[in-house]
Amino acid sequence: MRDPGLQEAINAVGGVSELARRIGISQPSVSNWDRIPAERVVSIESVTGVDRAILRPDLYGVAAAGDADEVDVARAQEYALLAALLARAPDAALLQRLAGLRGDISPLGVAHAGLAEAAGSMSVDAIEREYFDLFIGLGRGELLPYGSFYLTGFLHERPLARLRDDLTMLGIERAEGQVEPEDHAAILCEIMAGLASGRLSAPSGSDEQIFEKHIAPWMGRFFTDLERSEAANFYRHVGALGRVFLDIEMEAFALPA
Repeated sequence: MRDPGLQEAINAVGGVSELARRIGISQPSVSNWDRIPAERVVSIESVTGVDRAILRPDLYGVAAAGDADEVDVARAQEYALLAALLARAPDAALLQRLAGLRGDISPLGVAHAGLAEAAGSMSVDAIEREYFDLFIGLGRGELLPYGSFYLTGFLHERPLARLRDDLTMLGIERAEGQVEPEDHAAILCEIMAGLASGRLSAPSGSDEQIFEKHIAPWMGRFFTDLERSEAANFYRHVGALGRVFLDIEMEAFALPA
């Protein structure tokens, strides 16, 4: 059954095929969705005129604020942003949104400001080439954003199996049509966004469990590598944002309950 936000977007443009055409993906891909992926919200908002609070109220709407603590809503938004930027290169609509980010003197605010400046000064084509070089490449990209690789040096190893076991225990299922394994950084960030916002129904403390077992042991190193990569111009700011945000998460989870 389709999520109401997805159905609203489909209705706004006159059908699944037209929505797929407007955002530049295949019709079967959209047909397989039961809700709009976090990384697609901004582009779908742009082409349909449907507000993101309607498309994904769990991440952007009043419902999220009502159902979750204000801090958890903010955490969910940070995770959703990282998920979107790591899943694929941003399109023009998302870049425009990112250019409007405002920062402050806090480390996270400085990271937001740096990302906004990069988004406002680089073209979509340049960032797409950068994303390809970093994460895809001819044979393989410079960086492999997978937990198994960072922890063992190989893909599809025991860290992925342990993650799948824990997700199964929480009732979190692999999305249909998802080709990347669950230990991809983008997917883990999407899972954390769902847990923090309450969209993914799970016992209290599940976000801390996933973070400590499957994110903290490696993802900070990945973001540091991304930040330091010579090939990263736009994405070094994504690396800085991820590194700073994970540091905040670690400090928060370390506080006494």
